[in-house]
Amino acid sequence: MERSAQGGKAFGFLKSQQEEKLNSINEVFLMDPQYADVDDLSSKLESFKNKYMEFDHNDQGDIDMMGLKRMLEKLGVAKTHLELKKMMSEVVGGAAQDTFSYTDFLNMMLGKRNSILRLILMFEEKGKDQEPTERGPPQRKTFSDLP
Repeated sequence: MERSAQGGKAFGFLKSQQEEKLNSINEVFLMDPQYADVDDLSSKLESFKNKYMEFDHNDQGDIDMMGLKRMLEKLGVAKTHLELKKMMSEVVGGAAQDTFSYTDFLNMMLGKRNSILRLILMFEEKGKDQEPTERGPPQRKTFSDLP
């Protein structure tokens, strides 16, 4: 299948194959005793899978530097090229690489070591949880409401 000839059905098929592959990796992590004490592991893995698929733009199973750059820009955290390279090396555990795999991503998100990307993604998730419950325009204030 040639990348330039892919349309809607081919892209959907490619995404479903990618999701199956990531689901099988999630299964390995669910069975790993190292992660048995992680609270709500299956929903975390599902969330991580969805986030990873959203930014794996080359559909090769790895996130490259441009995918990471787009991910951070979408989250409102633009980074320089050097900062991106440092983040990539943190994800893969110190090795200088141009991409990182889903397994590297999960090891970073579930592991003990901190990385800038992990902190950004965790902060973004917490921000979603704390969205205000009231919607619409603010209520009108009167002079008696002033301090």
